[in-house]
Amino acid sequence: MTPEPSADAPAHAIETVFRIESPRIIAGVARIVRDVGIAEELAQDALVAALEQWPREGVPGNPGAWLMATAKHRAIDLVRRRERYARKLVEMGRDLEASAPHGHIDEPADPDDIDDDLLRLVFTACHPVLSAEARIALTLRLLGGLTTLEIARAYLVPEATVAQRIVRAKRTLAVKAVAFEVPYGPEREARLGSVLEVIYLIFNEGYAATAGDDLLRPALCEDALRLARVLAELMPKEPEVHGLAALLEIQASRSAARTGPSGEPVLLKDQQRSRWNRLLIRRGFAALARAEAVSTGGGPGPYVLQAAIAACHAHAYSYEETDWARIATLYGLLAARTPSPVVELNRAVAVSMAEGPEAGLAIVDALVAEPALRGYYLLPSVRGDLLVRLGRVGEARGEFERAASLTRNERERGLLLGRAEECG
Repeated sequence: MTPEPSADAPAHAIETVFRIESPRIIAGVARIVRDVGIAEELAQDALVAALEQWPREGVPGNPGAWLMATAKHRAIDLVRRRERYARKLVEMGRDLEASAPHGHIDEPADPDDIDDDLLRLVFTACHPVLSAEARIALTLRLLGGLTTLEIARAYLVPEATVAQRIVRAKRTLAVKAVAFEVPYGPEREARLGSVLEVIYLIFNEGYAATAGDDLLRPALCEDALRLARVLAELMPKEPEVHGLAALLEIQASRSAARTGPSGEPVLLKDQQRSRWNRLLIRRGFAALARAEAVSTGGGPGPYVLQAAIAACHAHAYSYEETDWARIATLYGLLAARTPSPVVELNRAVAVSMAEGPEAGLAIVDALVAEPALRGYYLLPSVRGDLLVRLGRVGEARGEFERAASLTRNERERGLLLGRAEECG
């Protein structure tokens, strides 16, 4: 007997599609209304329309295109209604009329237009009129589709703080009438650091989700990778742009090996390296070579250094054959370039592999009182691993249990509780 479709199926489809498509919808609508706050509201209006129509009429064959076209149609109506947008409507001309839905919903004509819109959205949200923290929070919210809680956990700050930053940032962009565009010359250089960090954090959220039932959110990784590639084409003489692209390509190459048959996390040392994507690795090596070729002195930047660390892992045929001494050295350079307790924690892991668990534990113990790591689950997780290697399994169990209590990702929690049980 064929099971009847769940009554919740349309709602689940809407939630899933909107989560994936909302950055593109917001970016596409922002190009029309030139206001990211209004664009987000219109994207939400399209979501409401889907919630009303899909349960009654069924989920359309291309739900993402339906949402995009509906949001754009409402954007055009809004532009028509407002006299102050009349000139912009005329300038955009007939192509906007063609993008409005007239009964049948088609795919956007040119996928590259979407990529351009996403890039414009990143640079707009990273405008200098905003604080660095606000630029990153706003772009992660609009482009990455992250919740305020996910952004807060990524930055180790209260959720209320992130929410306030986002609201104020959208208001500031509207009041200052910031253009929806990719800047050129010195202005583009000034915004590049924030743009790179935003893309990096979007990828990280997709690569290791801070919350939810899944370890990976592939759509976020794909968006970040695409943006990094577009940015590398746009700014071919910037080593850090190529460094970020190299880092993301190599990290993404491991995705298939990072989860088991049931979606459970697989640690780096246990991954089947034959499942690593060799094409992405080659792309990463090529991007790293370009970064090194256009470097102008002053030493490698943080993204080039991280890409070099990722390359060390990709070059090794097994976990044991990894050049841990070089990785520890690179982390030392990274810590000197951009001091951070998280970088120090990663350096501790590399040092423990190169010099022994005692050396790594000494670095980790020095970080225990670090305020920024108070709720960071990887600190007790790393400490637990080092204690296991030292034979102090009773202490390790407590660390793994503490780490499990701090993570909001169900897959990570299951892995950590399993490791705690192994210490029983």
